[in-house]
Amino acid sequence: MLPIDEAAHSSRWRRRHPVDKAVLGLGLTVLAISLPPWPGAALVLLTSLVVLLGPAGVPRRRLWRAYRVPLGFCVTGALPLLVQVGGPDGFVTLAEGGPVRAAELLLRTSAASLGVLLFAFTTPMSDLLPRLVRAGVPAPVVDVALVTYRMSFLLLDSVRRIRDAQAARLGHTTRAATWRSLAGLGATAFVRAFDRAARLQTGLAGRGYDGTLRVLVPEARVSVRFTTVSVVLLAAVAALTFVLERPLT
Repeated sequence: MLPIDEAAHSSRWRRRHPVDKAVLGLGLTVLAISLPPWPGAALVLLTSLVVLLGPAGVPRRRLWRAYRVPLGFCVTGALPLLVQVGGPDGFVTLAEGGPVRAAELLLRTSAASLGVLLFAFTTPMSDLLPRLVRAGVPAPVVDVALVTYRMSFLLLDSVRRIRDAQAARLGHTTRAATWRSLAGLGATAFVRAFDRAARLQTGLAGRGYDGTLRVLVPEARVSVRFTTVSVVLLAAVAALTFVLERPLT
């Protein structure tokens, strides 16, 4: 199981309905995209951090390990705005207003990523996916997503075991050995994935699979109080943005 899934299953908000957490987490993401980057996205980023480390109880180290990957993409996407290709001053030059646009994009994307992580760190996929059928998503699509989600952990575990076995046999001592081990890892994982898929299909057929996977979903109700507080918080962030926008700019 991935660290973010472990955190979601042990979260303080695990027993809350996904709608409660979607209103807060995805609402912050929408605000980060729609509000002015300064100070709107900055306020969203600060609010997301406070909620994640405070009421949601996400450990700081685990949050950073999950956040640094999307943050790297955010930085990579903002860097091209610093330069321009072509023009009278040369082939590659600093873009006029590039640092400002890059900073605004970085603020927006990093804040939006934290809003998504707030939902991911508090909502296990096993609680979310089965409920999508009630929201109108076709059952076969949800079944494929469930099977893919569960099989991915088995595949990752197989890859880890193969790598450990290769390392124990000195398969990573030289560059050539590392490339051979990598090729063997890909081939073995590919074969094992097809073998597991075939066994899964046989097992489902033996249990009378009729096109729908029936799983137990923890009982949870939408909390009117939690949702109301979330909406008030989102409205307060938006209002504070418009109040501070003119003095700060």
